[in-house]
Amino acid sequence: MKLVFLHGAGGSSLSFYYQMRHFRNSKAIDLPGHPFGTACQSIEGYLEWVRGFNTARRYKDVVLCGHSMGGAITQLYALRYPEELRGIILIGTGARLRVHPDYLNRCENPGEDNADWMDGQKDTYKGVDSDIYEVLMRRASEVGPAVELNDLRACDRFDIMDEVKNISLPTQVICGSEDIMTPVKYSDYLAKNIRESREEVISGGTHYVQLEKYHAVNEQIEKFLATLK
Repeated sequence: MKLVFLHGAGGSSLSFYYQMRHFRNSKAIDLPGHPFGTACQSIEGYLEWVRGFNTARRYKDVVLCGHSMGGAITQLYALRYPEELRGIILIGTGARLRVHPDYLNRCENPGEDNADWMDGQKDTYKGVDSDIYEVLMRRASEVGPAVELNDLRACDRFDIMDEVKNISLPTQVICGSEDIMTPVKYSDYLAKNIRESREEVISGGTHYVQLEKYHAVNEQIEKFLATLK
């Protein structure tokens, strides 16, 4: 099996820093524009790019793990090309990803030298350990508010609430109990509507639960992968 990680809006492969250290043969993808290349304009666009990435590398028996926007891409992949996947892992995501206007406004009005936007990034990552915090902040500045705005708009248009029941792959759903951006009810909906799913709510985790509570998240991923062998 090949475990492939997909980050969220405005993020990067560093969103899975601790998973990459733990799962040795895995791959965390930097989506186009994050920070190199040109970002895709829609979840569908990212889907086709990721599929091309996997195909070019001849990945087989892929287990796709997506966080937030990456979870949206993962769900679409499972609906469109299920034969190419062994299973999926959905972290801090939903079948619909409406974005609060405050997040859009922060990207649209980032302040001089993006200072206001960077202050928002500090809040985003305040729960992570110091060993990765500065690296995440540096990468965020490289990606920038325009790419995050592009991604958030793509997320805001994403809605497969009527389709998610058609996902037929083994699925692990993970969410932080304190996630405000994609609250637990989003994960509850996924787990209720995807037939072969299991849900785990990580106590104390927020939207970046995989960075904050990585031991617990890695344990859940390990247990899920063991069911696929």
